[in-house]
Formats: sequence, C-alpha cells, structure tokens
Amino acid sequence: MGISKRHQIHLENDRVRVTLLPGGGHIAAAVLKETGVSPLWDPPWDTIEPSEYDPGRHPEYGGGVDARLLSGIAGHNLCFDLFGVPSDEEAAAGLDVHGEASCADWEADSGEGWVEMRAEFPLSGLRFERRLELAEGSGRVRIVETATNLAGVDRPVGWTQHATLGPPFLEKGRTLFEMSATRSKVLDAEFAPGADRFVAGAEFDWPLVPLAKGGLGDMRRAVRAEASGAFTAHLMDPGATRAFFAAYHPGLETVFGYVWNRADFPWLGIWEENFSRLHPPWNGRTLTCGMEFGVSPFPETRREALQRGRLFGESTIGWVPARSSVRVEYGMFLARARADALPGFGGGLRLESLQRYAEGG
Repeated sequence: MGISKRHQIHLENDRVRVTLLPGGGHIAAAVLKETGVSPLWDPPWDTIEPSEYDPGRHPEYGGGVDARLLSGIAGHNLCFDLFGVPSDEEAAAGLDVHGEASCADWEADSGEGWVEMRAEFPLSGLRFERRLELAEGSGRVRIVETATNLAGVDRPVGWTQHATLGPPFLEKGRTLFEMSATRSKVLDAEFAPGADRFVAGAEFDWPLVPLAKGGLGDMRRAVRAEASGAFTAHLMDPGATRAFFAAYHPGLETVFGYVWNRADFPWLGIWEENFSRLHPPWNGRTLTCGMEFGVSPFPETRREALQRGRLFGESTIGWVPARSSVRVEYGMFLARARADALPGFGGGLRLESLQRYAEGG
C-alpha cells in the first residue's frame, strides 16, 4: 500500500475499519469488512509524511508546487483554506496546493468509537478540528469539523472534502455514480493536455455532458476511455436540505458515499485522472476519481474564486468571520448491497432510496 509505512490511527467497529493519517490529516481508507473493500484511493506510489518532504531528496514526487501534497496524499484529503493552487506570492510564502491542511502534522486523541484530530495553520491564521464517530453495528461515520479564525478580520476560505476513489472499487465502465446534482459546468481551461474528455467550458444538466469527440456522455458510469482527464463542477440541488453522492460497484457489492447539509457545501467537483498524467509521481499508471464536495465549484486561486463571485446563482467561496468558528457536519457511509437491492443505481436513484445505507442501517 502507498500508506503502509505511515503513522496510522484506526477507528473501527464490527462492520467498518477507517484508517486516518495524522501526517496530512487524511481519511486514507475505509474498509467494509464484509467485502474487504476500501473505495478510497491508495496511490500507486509509496507516500511519506508530508512534513518530511524535501525537494532535493524526493524528486520522485515531481518538482511542482503540488509535490509536497503528492508525497503524502491518500484517500480523502481536506482542502483548507484553499481549494486549488496558491498564488505566486502565497507559494513563495510556503503555501501548498489545496492549503495547509493536507500537509500539516495533526494531533490526535481517540477513545471507544471516536477519534479527534486538530491542527493550526500558521500561514492562514486558522485552527481546525475534526471529530469522527462510529457507533457499534453502524456503517456510517459521523464527521464534525470546526474551523476557527484566530485573526480579527473575516477570512475568505476554500473548504472542500477531496474524497478520492480508486481501484479495485473504481473500475472502468463498471462503477456507478449517483448524486443530487442539477446544473453543471466543465472547467473552462484545458485540463488534461491532449486527453480532455469533455468540451471545455460547456454548461449542462447532470448527468449528460458534451464530449470532446462529439455527442453526450453519461457521468453516472465510470470512464471507459483508454486515457483521459476531466474536471466538472456540479451544483447540488438548491431545493433540497441535504446533498449526497454515492458510488456502487455491483461486482464487489459495495456502496459508498457521503451525505451533508447542502447549505454547508453547495458544490461537488468531479476530477478524473485516467492514465493521462505521464510525469512523476503519476507516470501514466493512475486511475482515480475525486468526488470533491465543498464551498467552491473549481480548484483555482483564492483571487479567482473571489472574482468568479457566483456561478448558477450560488457563491463560489466560503467565509470564516473574524475571531469566530464555523461548524459543519457530514456522514460517510459504506454497506454491502446486491445489484437487485439497488435497481435504479446509475439511472436516477435518489437519496431516499439510499436512506438505509446513508443512515448506517
């Protein structure tokens, strides 16, 4: 495993085993014991503690501004207080891609059925806490996050849950997706040079997206192409109180997803990497899909998110007021389900049909 040599903390019951990494604060794996499957991405390269990364000693992670992040990334990483790349000035000051959270050393405490993790981010002047709870017999992990602004000025923030899926759960043409999306948009700029799957900048209604080669593609089924890349942003249903995404592999009989308050995280971005990145550490060997729900539609600089302002009438950045705290709560769920138990999956299934799984039953 890419995380096999890392310091780990485990939260588990009779059904689920969750692996957490204090180095970066990642939810690295979530194994459904009945099937032995973790839907979360385990990178095909050995990772290290991001605090140990040194560009001179670790060229295998590439030479870009994302190298430190990639040296320790796994599964579900927190993008905070930035979703995207830092400005040149922020990078010069030491800020990494997706902010300080995914490269920080987190402190952790644990007890029966719970783990608490916390970290301070000195560049942004913020403190962050995350508590995970797993009741006996449940397939649902309750997650509560609190961001505290230590400064005397309001802070614009990116706050995205970068939940990334990988093999064997993610399989070309087989893994199915559902989510409470409405209006959608493809990233304006070229995303995967020479391998973009969708029409840049296209606006569409979920799930039918304009393909670069013509026609429409259904985003409810995993990519089939030999090599491709894509990023699309999706507005969660404004008429619903809660938002969700779920993924299902019928062969592995495993359903996995998240449920959250739509007011907290109105956007979900889908990132596809399908063997298109040839430089280190990707080296043309990575199939992964990020289901990234948060306050912003696209990974971009803080200035770009502020200048974008709104998309489809929805804000594109979050805020933590001066010397105040903001709290969010969401849930991760895993369950075993035969294909005949989810007959509508990949064809418009709604949260109500997943309720038993989403609530941990």
